[in-house]
Amino acid sequence: MSNPVPPDRAPDKPWRSEGAPSPEPTPPKRKMPGGWGGLILTALIVYLIANIVLSFFSDGDEPTISYTEFSKQVDAGNVTKIYSKGDAIQGQLKKAQDKPGDAKGTYTKFTTQRPAFADDKLWADLTKHDVTVTAEPVVRERSFLSNLLISLAPMLLLVFLWIFIARRMSAGMGGGGGMLGRKTPPKPVEIETGAKRTTFEDVAGIDEVEGELNDVVDFLKNPDDYRTMGAKMPRGVLLAGPPGTGKTLLARAVAGEAGVPFFSASASEFIEMIVGVGASRVRELFAEARKVAPSIIFIDEIDTIGRARGGGGAMGGHDEREQTLNQILTEMDGFSGAEGVIVLAATNRADVLDPALTRPGRFDRVVNVSPPDRGGREAILRIHTRAIPLADDVDLAQVARTTPGMTGAELANLANEAALIAVKRKQRAVTQADLSEAMEKVQLGAERPLVMPEEERRRTAYHESGHALLGMLQPGADPVRKITIVPRGRALGVTLSTPDSDKYAYTEEYLRGRIIGALGGMAAEHVVYGVVTTGAENDLEQVSAIARGMVGRWGMSERVGRLSALPADAQQAYGLSAAPETLDAIDGEMRRIVDECYENACRQLRDHRDRLDALAAALLENETLEEADAYRVAGIPRVTKGHA
Repeated sequence: MSNPVPPDRAPDKPWRSEGAPSPEPTPPKRKMPGGWGGLILTALIVYLIANIVLSFFSDGDEPTISYTEFSKQVDAGNVTKIYSKGDAIQGQLKKAQDKPGDAKGTYTKFTTQRPAFADDKLWADLTKHDVTVTAEPVVRERSFLSNLLISLAPMLLLVFLWIFIARRMSAGMGGGGGMLGRKTPPKPVEIETGAKRTTFEDVAGIDEVEGELNDVVDFLKNPDDYRTMGAKMPRGVLLAGPPGTGKTLLARAVAGEAGVPFFSASASEFIEMIVGVGASRVRELFAEARKVAPSIIFIDEIDTIGRARGGGGAMGGHDEREQTLNQILTEMDGFSGAEGVIVLAATNRADVLDPALTRPGRFDRVVNVSPPDRGGREAILRIHTRAIPLADDVDLAQVARTTPGMTGAELANLANEAALIAVKRKQRAVTQADLSEAMEKVQLGAERPLVMPEEERRRTAYHESGHALLGMLQPGADPVRKITIVPRGRALGVTLSTPDSDKYAYTEEYLRGRIIGALGGMAAEHVVYGVVTTGAENDLEQVSAIARGMVGRWGMSERVGRLSALPADAQQAYGLSAAPETLDAIDGEMRRIVDECYENACRQLRDHRDRLDALAAALLENETLEEADAYRVAGIPRVTKGHA
């Protein structure tokens, strides 16, 4: 490959490039705003004003006095020296005198004119009063060059100031609207200095996505094979998935695997206050990518500018966003099959993208990047612990089993937290205990040094015991991994339950079991104390979300029927997505399901009151119970469900 691109000097390029060859340095041409004519006219005006001001000050320093006044000063012996050229006389007084006429101030140096008809004895008077007649002028006049330099000084200062402002404005207009827009700061270019680039070896847990992107890699490596068969590679690939699933890493891996230049930018970096700047940047980015084709352009968070366009006259930022989107659509449509430039984009809101963006011919391939399964989580943990010394007791497979639903970013954070804990404990390697504590911190929150009254601790112990016991009793429920009454995050106590294997579809029985388990804390307080506290707030939020989904989205209610009456984000659009009668029916069915589950929870806790008391007592004594201890104290056998 060619030499890597040097650090980007231009502040008007918001993208970063990797592995691109060095471009030929071409100094940018800057045009003087207003033209040189305006500068010359302004300079002349400043020159005239400066001369007038200088002449004003010059005249004020050397007043012209009458010859009569001069004779008086000579007779008074107040003249120290004079210089005469013809009838013109320059002189200097010993003591300052008031300026003649209405002029204010005093003077010591003066000029005067001796009349031609004067027959006084001037020489005798000068000799009498010891006045020195000099051979050089008393008042030295500045040379023409000095006067020119003094008068040009303000003009030169104005020229330098004008050029400085012009360059700033020129750079600003190129980088986002000049003084009116937000100037984009310089972005460092990622330089390849022989180090290994990101490849698929650095990506784990998403093998099916790699298979989709291998087509892109093969096309970039062997474009002639595809042209021979008349096949055209997708012009754009959209990576859609939750945050932290590795979409950006995948895009870098595709470029590194194919060994082609990689241009990356965030969509928000194209947006400015001045309309048209974003579109200009898009044109420049695609032009740069075409110069070094085959190459890859990656646009992160494309939903920032790729949202569906609305009708009506948009103004301001919306108009700028739409112009930027239109320019992206135009650039992608203008590709020919031989250009070898592929656009990758990432978003976690693929549902809000403009249809023109996802149609065939633009982003015509959508790759869903989902959280990894158990095997993928173990592989990701191995990648992120390559630089972390691990103790012999570390079982990454066990950690992967107890972290369902975690994304690659969350697993990387988990490994880093475990390393931080090991450093705090002055250890040489990360142990299984460090990983367990890091997982608790990530999933449950950090411990709080909160001192609770004994009665509050007892009620919290029964609350968490209610959650745990019902989780153990419910058939098909997720196993209880840990119970603690140590305050963590915003909670006074936590019961952690995770499945033995990843779940992708949920039955009505399982969801009802989830509701019963979530209501276990409130039910335990009701059974033991006969009261309900505010500690069940988060539980009720979970219960409401599950019940709403069962009734309004998943067709688990006979009364509402087999229809999806609520959107996925029902909490935002609740009340606007269905008829009032349907919403009333949904509320009624939600209440029925929750009431039935609550009665079930209370009945089971009354029937197993001895087990509830045993769990609460063990929690009060130990504060935290691990999985094996919890099942042993409750007297319930731990049955492995599904695949371990």
